[in-house]
Amino acid sequence: MTDSPAFRVPLDPSEQPILDRILTIRDHLFLLKQDRSTYVKSADVVQYYHQLIEQVERLNHIRESKRDEQNRVDTVLDDCFQLISLFFLTVGRNLEAPAVYSAISTVKRLLDHLTEAGFYSPKDLESISHHLEQWETSVTQGRDAHSPHLLTLLEARIDVCKQRLAELQASLSKLDPDMMGTYEKLVSILRSLSACNTRSKFPAKDVKQYEDQLLQIQAELHESRDNHEGKSAVQVYAERLASMSLTDSAVADGPTVVSALLARCLLWVEVIQEKQGKIDERFLDMYDKLIKLRNNLEQMNLTQAWSLRETDLYSFQRQLDRVDESRVDGNFIDAEGRPADLYAQRTLLYLLRKSYAYIYQYIVSSEPVSEALLPIYNQLLTLKRCLEEVQRSGGIDSPRELYPYSMKLNSIDNMRKDGKFMVGNEIPEGQASVSALLAECFDLAYELREDSQRELDEDETPPVKGTRIPA
Repeated sequence: MTDSPAFRVPLDPSEQPILDRILTIRDHLFLLKQDRSTYVKSADVVQYYHQLIEQVERLNHIRESKRDEQNRVDTVLDDCFQLISLFFLTVGRNLEAPAVYSAISTVKRLLDHLTEAGFYSPKDLESISHHLEQWETSVTQGRDAHSPHLLTLLEARIDVCKQRLAELQASLSKLDPDMMGTYEKLVSILRSLSACNTRSKFPAKDVKQYEDQLLQIQAELHESRDNHEGKSAVQVYAERLASMSLTDSAVADGPTVVSALLARCLLWVEVIQEKQGKIDERFLDMYDKLIKLRNNLEQMNLTQAWSLRETDLYSFQRQLDRVDESRVDGNFIDAEGRPADLYAQRTLLYLLRKSYAYIYQYIVSSEPVSEALLPIYNQLLTLKRCLEEVQRSGGIDSPRELYPYSMKLNSIDNMRKDGKFMVGNEIPEGQASVSALLAECFDLAYELREDSQRELDEDETPPVKGTRIPA
């Protein structure tokens, strides 16, 4: 099991029974996560959730006079809540407060890393802002159904994320539409350069193409390239990072933000052309670990809709958390406590941020449907896309062309018992979502059939008596 880094604070003897109990709960959750022989049932998840809340209430009672206490109890509690949160997503209860816990933890790290990186796209912030509002609504609506201890914690974490988000949004507030377009292009290029930097074989040709794009932007903006005679590109890049930050209290004007980012891009091109993708040997193990995590998360993107169980993300989260929390003052350090050079620091940070971004993507794209109903739901999604594509392509020539779709839709509709999709004697979560999607598919098929029949009727309509038929 991948555990969180353990606190070294001595454990209060009165908290030992709580630690023992939540360790047992975590073990049960982990076994439930590993069991692929059957789908996860909502009742099992809720059972462990209530047991965990009971322990939180006991802990809060003990800590009435020491609210800031942090020890191993807290790290194991965090493990449990992370797992519970992902289980709520797995069973399709996405809109309930416990499901928010893992998402908020991931977003907090993403926002920290975007701040640290010093560049980000407005689209990054728009997505996070949109989902923060959704999660805040879930927490508000959960007041009667969930423990106030959990809700207070979630509200506090959401507030922290909203504050950090507002700082990042403010830093781009003076970019006009034209400058914003250039800024977004620079962000895309800088990220692409960082990705090139992590390939198994350094793509010199691709890097040169990105450099040409940067020089073209430089010419359009009438900027000049940094003259760092007597200093390396790494030294000048480090100086720029130290002297400027997108999140300074004084918000820079649009041209200054774009000009600074362009300078960083041009310097970073020089840095990676010199390094050729070679990482300091002291950090090769960490680099290889992050590359593997990034690649595994990226590959999950190909099969996400069909095979991803949200609890699968737990082990990735925990491994990334351990790497992130092993840093000292934001620096990656070696076994002897020495920090990495700037090139390794920025490359490792890119891999860390990219991996968290994949986890965020999978969490927010999780459908509010139990994994028991996901096979049906995914089939309906595919049918809907096919019917929409047929509609966009001009429709059908004959109702007969709809037979395969109609047969599949009817077979799915016939699976319902008393209007419910059953799995054994259970009624899995997500009934409304699956039924709504089925209805959409039937509506699309009906529209296509009606359009086709209308065209046939028009073609077969006999001419009005006395009307001359054109030759």
